[in-house]
Amino acid sequence: MNDLLQTVTQTLQEKFSAQVQEFRSEVTVMLSPEHNVEALQTLRDDFHFEMLVDVTAVDYWPEEAPRFHINYQLYSMSQNVLLRLRVPLKGNAPSLRSVEKIYPSANWYEREVFDMFGVRFEGHSDMRRIIMPADWEGHPLRKDYPLGYEEVQFTFNFDQIKLRKTNPKS
Repeated sequence: MNDLLQTVTQTLQEKFSAQVQEFRSEVTVMLSPEHNVEALQTLRDDFHFEMLVDVTAVDYWPEEAPRFHINYQLYSMSQNVLLRLRVPLKGNAPSLRSVEKIYPSANWYEREVFDMFGVRFEGHSDMRRIIMPADWEGHPLRKDYPLGYEEVQFTFNFDQIKLRKTNPKS
């Protein structure tokens, strides 16, 4: 971990009781949901993490506490440093404060997480579906979402189908 990340993680631990994990030179900071806005504001203003690269979610169903983790991927262009923040959320109707005012690019990322996982972002300017049709029921990337699919035809089926077409009596 470089000097900047040492300072960043130490500050987040002191101010927000964050937990820090490092694996293969990638640093992940675990935050409680009530600190997400303040922590991201601190990272942008004090440590020059000027780019929100991605916001996504992970569903740990059937776990209920926490069921979801919201992942923020941040990048400091001036320092060439990447940092991940994870925010665990409980239950089947999770919500989290929006960071759209800090990072305007969060608008579409948060809408996508809402659409696919059902996580509401409080204070978001336009919380509606972005990928699925407006009348779609459910959230397709949740692990408890029902699977609906057609049977896949494998190569062993093709020979039997060809035989039936050429020789209808068999």
